[in-house]
Amino acid sequence: MIRVSGLHKSFGEVHALRGVSFEAKNGRVTGLLGPNGAGKSTTLRILYTVLKPDSGTATIDGVDVVGDALAARSRIGTLPHGSGLYPHLTARENIAYYAMLYDMSPEIIDERVQTVIDQLDINDFADRRTKGFSQGQRTKVSLARSLVHEPQNIILDEPSNGLDVMATRSLRELIRQLKAAGRCVLFSSHVMQEVAALCDEIVIIAQGKVAMHDSPDGIRNATGCTDLEEAFVKAILTVEPAE
Repeated sequence: MIRVSGLHKSFGEVHALRGVSFEAKNGRVTGLLGPNGAGKSTTLRILYTVLKPDSGTATIDGVDVVGDALAARSRIGTLPHGSGLYPHLTARENIAYYAMLYDMSPEIIDERVQTVIDQLDINDFADRRTKGFSQGQRTKVSLARSLVHEPQNIILDEPSNGLDVMATRSLRELIRQLKAAGRCVLFSSHVMQEVAALCDEIVIIAQGKVAMHDSPDGIRNATGCTDLEEAFVKAILTVEPAE
């Protein structure tokens, strides 16, 4: 489970987060939505342990992301925006390297790497260097890296970016499988069709605040909009601009 409580973060005069709080539960898919500059990426980077909040707390399975960053990282798999693959390593080597970083036993790394390669249909390019990969191929390898250590919590930043229709369908099925296995899945997306198809709960952030946190139907009912995109727009317009 991921818990975020009263997060504040500023960059100079820019108040990126102004008291963001929410929970993402096990066995649920939680969508993190908001317009550009709303504070989504800052929130995710704090959960990744890349940024420290000015105040407030965030925990992964009860582990504080600031107080014990290494333990928190071991409990999450992350797909940040931008894949960051090592271009001179093959896809398989990139995935195996992350398995080693997560201190997985050498005896099981090869088997586990092959499992995620099969799971994400990477076999055709698994042993090619990643330099020159398409965006979709890069995303698949990055996703495989995030899952290789079988984390309880998965944080995905726009995971379908660059994927074709068939790859997107496969990704959605994988997310459903992770949910069915009791994992906590938190992902950001601008694709409302994807959000509507996958999310049990949605957290809408605007102007560094949580504008609404509810189920898709709850958000539709609260805004009086039958269309989720219209409900999203109405929700973000209720938040007062940052001073």
